[in-house]
Amino acid sequence: MKKLPQILIVEDEPAIAELIAVNLRHNGFQPVWAEDGISAQRELDAVLPDVILLDWMLPGQSGVALARKWRSDARTKGVPILMLTARGDESDKVQGLDAGADDYITKPFSTQELLARIRAVLRRRAPEQVSDAVTIGELVLDAATYRVTFQGQPLKVGPTEFKLLHYLMKHSERVHSRSQLLDRVWGDHVFIEERTVDVHVKRLREALGGAGTMVETVRGAGYRLTGQPQTAVSA
Repeated sequence: MKKLPQILIVEDEPAIAELIAVNLRHNGFQPVWAEDGISAQRELDAVLPDVILLDWMLPGQSGVALARKWRSDARTKGVPILMLTARGDESDKVQGLDAGADDYITKPFSTQELLARIRAVLRRRAPEQVSDAVTIGELVLDAATYRVTFQGQPLKVGPTEFKLLHYLMKHSERVHSRSQLLDRVWGDHVFIEERTVDVHVKRLREALGGAGTMVETVRGAGYRLTGQPQTAVSA
């Protein structure tokens, strides 16, 4: 029997958590509820979920703090995180994405929108299998071993940034618009904002360190990866 995708709901409002859980169960998911960071960590230690629905405002540690914590842990860094919040300002969205959230959904939201976003992050979690290595100058990416090195030194690159870097290196010297990158790297981008690309490019540059200038911003057009970087640019 096929295993149902498990969704960890981290939400301190029982009524909201129960409503989400009922809808998930009716649509082929296995919900697990945790009311705060401590109980959520207990659930994560027991079984890794397929997706985490994480409320921004929680007792104790905030959702943003928890997202950062789980992204920095090797065991949980690959689990997609959907941030649930009543905060709709762009600065708040960027803060959530910067903390490591894969997507962002503002309350109140419809059941269909929530289900669509969950399915989208699950699709993006299962990219096409690649086992090639790409080298641009002294930057080397090996998709088979999931390693990135620059000048022979290993770099720590997150899962989304790894996919973004792999695509840019496979298509180096070409300019890619944000919508093209969303389409090629994220897959289904119906609910993903173009600003998400900027956040991940910024994060990728930081992870690349000295090689960060190889990812260039082309004003009004998008981004490209080049083996002959000019001066450092910002997203």
